Amino acid sequence: MTFILSNSKLPDVKTTIFTEMSLLAQQENAVNLSQGFPDYQADENLIKYLGDFAKQGYNQYAPLIGIKELREEISRKFNLQYQVDYHPDSEINITAGATQGIFTIISAFVEKGDEVIIFEPAYDCYEPAIILNGGIVKNVKMFYPDYEINWTEVKNLTSEKTKMIIINNPNNPSGKILKQKDINELISIVKDTNIIILSDEVYESITFDEKPHLTLAQYAQLKERTFVAGSFGKLLHITGWKIGYVCAPSDLMREFRKVHQFNVFCVNTPAQFAIAKYLQNVDDFKTISSFFQTKRDYLKNALQETSFQLLDCEGTYFLSANFGAISDAKDKDFCYWLTKEHKVATIPFSAFYQDKTDEKVIRFCFAKEQETLDKAIEKLLKIKV
Repeated sequence: MTFILSNSKLPDVKTTIFTEMSLLAQQENAVNLSQGFPDYQADENLIKYLGDFAKQGYNQYAPLIGIKELREEISRKFNLQYQVDYHPDSEINITAGATQGIFTIISAFVEKGDEVIIFEPAYDCYEPAIILNGGIVKNVKMFYPDYEINWTEVKNLTSEKTKMIIINNPNNPSGKILKQKDINELISIVKDTNIIILSDEVYESITFDEKPHLTLAQYAQLKERTFVAGSFGKLLHITGWKIGYVCAPSDLMREFRKVHQFNVFCVNTPAQFAIAKYLQNVDDFKTISSFFQTKRDYLKNALQETSFQLLDCEGTYFLSANFGAISDAKDKDFCYWLTKEHKVATIPFSAFYQDKTDEKVIRFCFAKEQETLDKAIEKLLKIKV
């Protein structure tokens, strides 16, 4: 009998656009402003701590929930930044990056037939995780140029079948942040329901122009039902370390840990100790916003000399733009053309929509060395309409 592969659980999923565009950038020797990672070194002290703890023998399994020292620093961070209390033992768990935490949260709660509301453009890990667990994705689209949430649509989509709502704040790729009016709408919608909220806040410390990050944990009506997912990769420029965390009330966290232990069980031990020691000397997380705002403003000011129509970037390390004045091509085709002809790789917004909605918008990552940004700007300024 000839072996035949059964039906795929994710038949429509292919190689991610991030991998695709980074590979193309490499092939074309293009400046890579596509995938969201820094091309500069992290703090030398942090790297030294990693080596120190490895040499000291901290190389075996860490506890399921993460080392105590790091959980305590996360607890201190939430109290310092937001005046929010999370118990380090029962309400905080270290994860292998935020994506693993998000996948585990969805796996722990979403069952066959459960509906999950997500907001598009959406980071690409949400939908596959929902589908793999038998859930049904309910998309709420946000549109160019404002990418505001239509809360009436959210309310109409909500039913007894709604198990979870996934929020991404600040939003990747649009760079928008939630305002108080958005929080009020969300509170109203979930009141008197058993809906769980997954709040992906990996860019929490990267907001601009004195606009505050409103973590859902600040609101008692939301905190009781909310998982907050965070990322040290984004906070400390160490995306390759894959260290994140989730915070939630103890009853939710107990269910999370049941799944987490059979997923990764535990997370890189010396890296946890290194981050914990590094955070002991950090009392002001605002410096990361000013660091990235300088980069955003530099790229923004340069691109204003082009025919790109820039979106308002309130957070994250992505600046997005409409290219309609330059080309009438589809956004993915434009990204390929830009990479091959002008040697700058970017990401099309259509990749963040289930139905590939195309509004001629692309995303630039500005978490790059000054030299990298200058090379990209020089090439982009040469584009003729």
